[in-house]
Amino acid sequence: MSYTIQRIENGGATSAKGFKAAGASAGIKTGGKLDIGILASQVRCPTAGVFTTNQLKGASLLITKEHLSDGYGQVVFVNSGCANACTGERGFLDAREIARHLARKLNIAATDVLPSSTGVIGVYLPLPNIREAIDRALPHLREDGGLEMAQAIMTTDTVPKSTARKVTVDGHQFILGGCAKGAGMIQPMMATMLSYITTDARISPQNLSIFLKNAVDRSFNRLTIDGDTSCCDTVLLMANGLSSSVEIAPDGGPAGEAFQEALNDLCRDLAMRLARDGEGVTKAVTIQVRGTRTRDDAIRIARAIANSPLVKTAIHGCDPNWGRILTAAGYSGVAFDVNRVDLWIGRIQMMHHGEPARFDEAEVHDLMKNTDYEIVVDLHQGEEGDFYITTDLSKEYIDINADYRHRT
Repeated sequence: MSYTIQRIENGGATSAKGFKAAGASAGIKTGGKLDIGILASQVRCPTAGVFTTNQLKGASLLITKEHLSDGYGQVVFVNSGCANACTGERGFLDAREIARHLARKLNIAATDVLPSSTGVIGVYLPLPNIREAIDRALPHLREDGGLEMAQAIMTTDTVPKSTARKVTVDGHQFILGGCAKGAGMIQPMMATMLSYITTDARISPQNLSIFLKNAVDRSFNRLTIDGDTSCCDTVLLMANGLSSSVEIAPDGGPAGEAFQEALNDLCRDLAMRLARDGEGVTKAVTIQVRGTRTRDDAIRIARAIANSPLVKTAIHGCDPNWGRILTAAGYSGVAFDVNRVDLWIGRIQMMHHGEPARFDEAEVHDLMKNTDYEIVVDLHQGEEGDFYITTDLSKEYIDINADYRHRT
């Protein structure tokens, strides 16, 4: 291996060279909380995006997709507390006006401004307040503003989520950093989450898109909190090329390998932070499925287990009811021989070749009190495997979502 990847302490979306950020309050959320964030690159740069697969898409998201048609961007704008979805033509006009306002202030093209919105659906953006908040935020754009950006995008999140990595390849260095939000309506195929990732590496728009899709597939698209998806889900990756890195491509030797590994690690880190801070969540559990004929079989089984309300409530109650896990695998649509299946909760085997294994139920119950552990299902029918990250389902989740509009 000719590269190293190092976590940057207190790193975030402005850790890479040439990125600044700031947050402000536009009065969308109560109590003067930060509810708009601006993340800006020093230069126009290649930008890639992955978006929700929900047919319902917010106006801000659609404008961002339109602006990304050339593969470039320079400034990300985010508001929280209002999704700007199901807002008709006004929603599109508002998103475009935000982009134009920022562009005029920064002397850049409006199409290089990428707007995002998250929060309550069916509510109009308070455009005059947002313009005024933008004007207050811009003078405070700074290289240590990543935390404000992470705070400004929160809805029912309880903590901001940021991380960064420094990569050294053959004496050259580049940095990746990012932030994310999301606590509910989290389900693979993109979730109700926003994530903004930056790097000072040199990468073309086409290659950046390949790197991002690979990373999202192994991180955000392997996370489920409640099985719902939203209309605003967005992951953006900006690469301004201001580091000393060589031009990086997916099949470009050590540099490409290092970038993909670092991006995968960063996205998986953010996904786990989302899981741990999920609405009402007390446990984040990784479902590992192995021994399948195809990777798709493993994904389908892991998804079925991860989304099962019965499995999730058993996780919450620390109940080693492994029959629920196997039942979910059974309705996944994947054919398998139950008489060959092994199953573990943590280090303890619960099932061996389709029959109960000998275990101490009290010991398993105590193990399931941990906030992080694995459930492993081995079909012994092939060489493939994959995983999902799931969480428990608690009474607090119901309380939060019964009063969601007053919490964002």
